[in-house]
Amino acid sequence: MLVSAAPDPAEIFDRAAAEGSRRLDQPLLELVATSFIAGFTIVFGMAALGIVHMAVAPQFGELARVAGALAFGVGVVLLIGGRAELFSENFFDPVAAAVEREGTWLLGSLARLWTLTFVFNLVGGALFVFVLSVEGALPPGSGEALSSTAEELAHRGNLGMFADAIAGGALVALLSHLLVAVDGAGSRLGVAYVVGFLLALGPFDHVIVTVLHVLFGMRFGAEIGLGTLAAVTLVSTAGNLVGGLGLVTVSHVAQATGAREDE
Repeated sequence: MLVSAAPDPAEIFDRAAAEGSRRLDQPLLELVATSFIAGFTIVFGMAALGIVHMAVAPQFGELARVAGALAFGVGVVLLIGGRAELFSENFFDPVAAAVEREGTWLLGSLARLWTLTFVFNLVGGALFVFVLSVEGALPPGSGEALSSTAEELAHRGNLGMFADAIAGGALVALLSHLLVAVDGAGSRLGVAYVVGFLLALGPFDHVIVTVLHVLFGMRFGAEIGLGTLAAVTLVSTAGNLVGGLGLVTVSHVAQATGAREDE
């Protein structure tokens, strides 16, 4: 049985640039729709986390965190399988496309992509949070599990939250790099699941996931004010930009550029 060789950095970069061009050139309606879909899709992972955490915690205590993280990974699989558009998961590919196009950095197109993705991820996710937080929509006890996790996320110090957001941004941007480095739907979904599990296990902050989780908690009575929600949004976004763009995307662009110079 022949095993295909892993693509080298230059080939990964070329694949990423092609995918990035597709994302940057999306019509407005398609971009808004795929971003909206990503928002409510990832909420399924949060709901699964709450349900499993509630079911496991009484007997297994802290292992409920691991079980919840395993359940959350399914949400990322649904996201990637459905080819939805999640903020910071779309860092590496569009930047690769911008680097490939001579004479322009496509700053307007990048700003359009990331701004609309961010906004409509939150719109779609918030709508579904409100749907699933209706009394009786989730099994008894799920709301308490989501609320306690939300308070834990929201009441950390800003420095710790920023560090977790750097790690979360790096993880999700790394996901986009890995998705173009593997072949086959099974491999793509497997990578998505692993990243989703690690993201929730930390928990490492991805701004969309964290903000929606905090909103979930607020809906179930968590003691979190709007000022805290705003601070979580700002700190998580800043950390995601540092980790996703500053660490993963820039370093992989440099890697591919160096590989091409050696050819």
